[in-house]
Amino acid sequence: MIRPNIKNETGQLRKVVLGLATDFGGVPPLAEVNDPKSKEHILNGSFPTQKKVLQQMSSLKKAIQKYGVEILEPDNIKGLNQIFARDIGFVLEEIFVVPNITLGRRKEVEAIASIIAQIPAENILRAPEKVRFEGGDIIPWNEALFIGYSKQPDFDKYVVSRTNEAGIEFLKENFTNCKVIAVELKKSDENPRQNALHLDCIFQPIGTNKAIVFKDGFKYESDYKKIENYFGSENLIHISREEMYEMNSNIFSISPKVIISEKSFTRLNKILRELGFTVEEVEYDEISKMEGLFRCSTLPLVRE
Repeated sequence: MIRPNIKNETGQLRKVVLGLATDFGGVPPLAEVNDPKSKEHILNGSFPTQKKVLQQMSSLKKAIQKYGVEILEPDNIKGLNQIFARDIGFVLEEIFVVPNITLGRRKEVEAIASIIAQIPAENILRAPEKVRFEGGDIIPWNEALFIGYSKQPDFDKYVVSRTNEAGIEFLKENFTNCKVIAVELKKSDENPRQNALHLDCIFQPIGTNKAIVFKDGFKYESDYKKIENYFGSENLIHISREEMYEMNSNIFSISPKVIISEKSFTRLNKILRELGFTVEEVEYDEISKMEGLFRCSTLPLVRE
């Protein structure tokens, strides 16, 4: 039996679902791709290979296991990209939330049915059909719940808009102890440097009181100010547009002191170490070509 428990992004990790790359399907048809960075690499002939993806996910798995974390994996579905487990479910407090994700990805939820079956029914919440959100847009931080979203007409206009206003209201109604801080994201279906696919592509809390942020990823400066006012400007690590494009905010915390980060994030990793963090460097640049990184690949179930 699994008793889910997530209060924030950095509590000591005990149990996590890790995405699967056993048979991720290779280069998809361009018409089926719904993020601009994947499109860019398909057109450039630089989309990740099965061999590279397997190698890099194996490295992430070893880095997590080093800290005694129990890893669960989805059932393999041949030819299906199952790398980004974050979006297909998430835990808030003691509740596992099953969202409505884009139609093309719903088989990924079926692949974790055996994991969901281990969670007591009273600890599972399923979103109704018109309520839309994905785990990458949902960031719990103790009493606060940060949600990245798109209002109309953006939600219907952009394929990369994944969380709507109905999603915010649903979470407010069901998690009344949380102070919801909703922020609108900039979206682009064509330019990955102008697109915040999910909130965790431009923002992520670390440690006990700090956060990594890309200021220009928010649609309005007033939404960025919500982040600045909450954490304090002195506790923010700002990243550039190019660092955002490389997914610098999408690192993954094992604990308040240990962070898994990409080997190539030289500037960020130096800052993190100077702040006293242990940084586990993992080569994961091929995965980032699909507009996701470490947080996107992990679905924490239990943190202390």
